[in-house]
Order: sequence, then structure tokens, then C-alpha cells
Amino acid sequence: MVTLEDVEGSLLRKPSETSHQVPSRSASVYKPLQSFVLDKQRSYQQQYGDMYFLRLTKIKPAVDKVAAEAWTGTKIGEEEAQRVERVLDVRQGELCWVTGTVYMEMPLKPNILEDVSKDRWISAPILTPKYFSKDDQVMLEDESGRIRLVGDVLKTVNLVTGCIIGVMGTENANGELEVIDIKFPDLPPQPDRWSLSKPNSEKAKTKDEDEDMADASEAKKGNSKIAIVSGLSFSGTDASHALELELLSEYLLGEAMTPLSQIDVSHISRLVIAGNSISTTDRKPPAADEALPEKKAQKKYGYDASAYNPLPSQLFDAFIAELLPSIPITMLPGAQDPANASYPQQPVHPAMFPSARAYARDPAAPATQPGWFDTVTNPWEAELEGWRFLGTGGQNVDDVFKYVGSDDRLGMMEAMCRWRCCAPTAPDTLCEYMTTQILMSRS
Repeated sequence: MVTLEDVEGSLLRKPSETSHQVPSRSASVYKPLQSFVLDKQRSYQQQYGDMYFLRLTKIKPAVDKVAAEAWTGTKIGEEEAQRVERVLDVRQGELCWVTGTVYMEMPLKPNILEDVSKDRWISAPILTPKYFSKDDQVMLEDESGRIRLVGDVLKTVNLVTGCIIGVMGTENANGELEVIDIKFPDLPPQPDRWSLSKPNSEKAKTKDEDEDMADASEAKKGNSKIAIVSGLSFSGTDASHALELELLSEYLLGEAMTPLSQIDVSHISRLVIAGNSISTTDRKPPAADEALPEKKAQKKYGYDASAYNPLPSQLFDAFIAELLPSIPITMLPGAQDPANASYPQQPVHPAMFPSARAYARDPAAPATQPGWFDTVTNPWEAELEGWRFLGTGGQNVDDVFKYVGSDDRLGMMEAMCRWRCCAPTAPDTLCEYMTTQILMSRS
């Protein structure tokens, strides 16, 4: 007689007596840095020029150091390159190098003065996805003045308004600087990282060192991972991505895939949501609704309350509330999220998440003790598993994208690291609150 145990591949079998190990989530070693938090009392009397001069003052020494190491003693045609302190000190026919701030003169870039002078237009000007064109001019300026840069070497690098560079060349008969070489401040010095083994007891700790960083390796021996997602775009009218969002939730919770994949997922110690979690697209009304006469809604303080759709926020709240019992979450605001529009965006208020805010930080606790659900600024800086993270919602990359002819966004992110400024185009074309040096990378 054939028993069920003799049939290979049969699903009708008694439960296995083998015990299986249940994967456990890796502990998250997380230390947020309040680098981009603004004061509650803010002043709006600062000037744009002061911000650019401050940026030049802070980054210029790093550029001068890189340029001096590369160009000191350089000779071209028996003439040695000399350093000049100011842009206006450049002399015609003399080989020299100078440091300054780049300004891009771009015909397609929006100009508020032109918009005001042409306020009688019947239609709005045409919006372009890029400001880049063949008629662009590159300028180098400092507190003394401005000079135009020309040369083929400018076509080999990405330059945007606000980045600090050093250029070597000579002034021609037209008063333009013929550029031979360009230097950037390059990557800043890296911060000290904790060791994967226990530090020696003799080694003194710095005053801002997290006590838990030294013991982080004892938990998972460096196997922790970070999951980063963005553009979830929860919508109240479009459910075309509902399946993908549900699969993402099941994957992060370990409810999908094979047992080996579930063990791999258990090493994800934190989820970082990098902006644009709410969709701003509206559903087009049906043709029958378009034919109906428009109903005038009653407005209070100029706002039509009937136009607000709370469903996207509710869906997003339910999504993260389902994940939070299993994994800690850090959420950055984006261009589409309910936060202030200017850089740096401040954290989304926990009141927007009635279900998930139970996992947020206790208001009575210090800011250095984050909650399981941490709403942070954009840009955001923190230490995760001993590594320094700098993240943004993408507005800075989108704005740099408009300045250059390339579509390589990864190269733009690398360039911003080498410029030591995570938002160089602010406040020219990227809206930014006037503050001091918060968008410059020190490490």
C-alpha cells in the first residue's frame, strides 16, 4: 500500500517536525544630526549677495590648496603661472590662476525682472525642461567683479551657478579669460568612523561620539543594510501602482519570497523614504462632467476646502503604520509632500500621520533621541551603522539637471560632492531660506 510519504512532491503530508529559526530584524544604530533644522524665529532680511560671498569665503581656501598643489611652478612658454587674489587683478597676456564663484548667463533661465517688464503678455512664457543652450555664457565672479570664461576645457566639465572653482589661463584681447585648466575643492575630509572591532580602552572618546556606535558590530557583525525608497506617490484617484506598493510592504515585512530571502530582508535595519510620497496629480473629469456648468464653491480665506483630498495622506499613513511595528522608518519630505517649499524643508508634522505618529519621538524627549518613526529635514544628515549619510529629496539634482546638457544624474550628484555644496543653484533658481553655510559639506 502506498502512503503519502512515498509520493514525491505531494502537498498532502503531515506537518514537518523540523523546527525552523524565525528571522529577527537587525538592530538599527541611528544617530540623526540636526544640521538642517531651522530656528522657529526666522529673519527674511538677508541678501542673496551675502550668501554667495559667504560660500566663497568658506570654500575658497580648499580650492586654493588644490590649485596651488597642481599649478605652482607650472610654466607655459617660459612663463610661470602666478596666483592672483581677485578677478579684477587678472591682466591681459599674463598666465595666472584665480578662484571665484561661477555664474551661468543663460537665455532660457527664468528672470524675474523680465517677467515684471512683460506683465502685459496675453499668455505665460513657455516652460522648458532645461535652461541649457548653445548661447550660454560662463562667468567667474568674486567681491571685486566678474570676468567671462572661454575655452574648450569648459565643455568637458559640468558647471552651474554657485559652484566655487579655480581656473588657470590668460586674458585675451576681448577681456575674456582663456581657460586652460579647472580645479574644484574636491571631496572634503572624511569623518572618523567607528571600528568593526571593540576600540581600545586607552583611546579617548570625542564629546559627540555615540556610546552605541562602538558596540554596533556585536549585534550583526556589519551585516545590516539600509533600504531606500522614493516616489511612492500615493494618490486618491490613481490606483495603478497599488499592487507594487503592496508587494513592497510584504517584502519589507518578510511575508514574501523564500526563507533565504526573508533572512536577507531581516538584515534591513532601517527604511529611508526619500521624498515624494504623496501624488499631486488630479484625475481628469469624465466628458459628462466637463459638459456640466462649473459650480462655484464657497471659499474661506481664499481657499476652496472642497478641493482638498485627504485620501493620499491616509493611504500613506496606513502604509507606514503597517511597517513600523517591524522596521524603523526615516522620512524626508519632497517637492510633492506637505512641507515648506523652500530649502531646507523642515520635517512633516506628525499630525499628518494619526496612525504612525504613535511611533514618533516623544515631544518631551531631547532631539538627539529619535523615535521609531523619524520625520526629518530635506536635506538630511545622520549616522547609520557608523556611516555618515547625506540625503535629499531630489530637488537639488533636478535643478542642476536643468543647467547641464548631460542626463547623467549620478554624475551630477558626484559633482555636487566635489563642489562641497549639496545645493549650488540655491538661491538663484532653487528656492532657499537665507541661512549661513548649512548647505555646504564640511565632511
